Amino acid sequence: MTPARRIRDEIAGRIRSGAWRPGHRIPTEQELAAQYGCARATVSKALGELAASGLIERRRKAGSFVAHPPVHSAVMTVPDLAELIAARGEDYRWQALSVEPASQGDGAIPGPALCVAGLHLAANEPFALERRLISLAEVPDAGDVDFGREAPGTWLLAHIPWTEVRHVIRAVSPTRREAALLGAGGAMACLELDRTTWRSGRVVTHVRQLFRGDRFDLVAEFKAGVPGEG
Repeated sequence: MTPARRIRDEIAGRIRSGAWRPGHRIPTEQELAAQYGCARATVSKALGELAASGLIERRRKAGSFVAHPPVHSAVMTVPDLAELIAARGEDYRWQALSVEPASQGDGAIPGPALCVAGLHLAANEPFALERRLISLAEVPDAGDVDFGREAPGTWLLAHIPWTEVRHVIRAVSPTRREAALLGAGGAMACLELDRTTWRSGRVVTHVRQLFRGDRFDLVAEFKAGVPGEG
């Protein structure tokens, strides 16, 4: 076994066993070269292969870290990000950025609305940026909820049933502020999820969520129809 392969396999083993969790800092190239008695170029080759396989992230001037595996969400559902992140074994936290009445020029919600902006965090790292409008005509109790402490999506799913939903999904380039909040590099594409939810034909909420492209997958599964079925 070559030194590069040994380094690669041993680091991969620590990650897959859970000994090194997502976000764990990998020893530096210099430290690994000293540990394995090899050249830094050999270490760099091993880390490059780990990065290509998605097990680690190499950040310029910051080092290498165990990667966060993408969260998978069914595109035909309305997911609770707190549940998805917890199911992956990571701590979830909601960080509110602002909670205020929506401006009258925002036409996504007819009538009075509450605008809530915040950041979803997984393992204390940015996972998704959210801006949500909640109809106060349809959900008047939302005006009394402390969304500084509880994510609005989690509260809505627990209290307000929905009957219709529309997703619009696209790849976008984040603004400089969005990239900074998400910890994304300027050249990284992000996944934008634009969703409107109705109850009996009346809008309940409209949300725009922005995910780092390497942290979230939307998945749809279909079965071929049986001949004769429409």
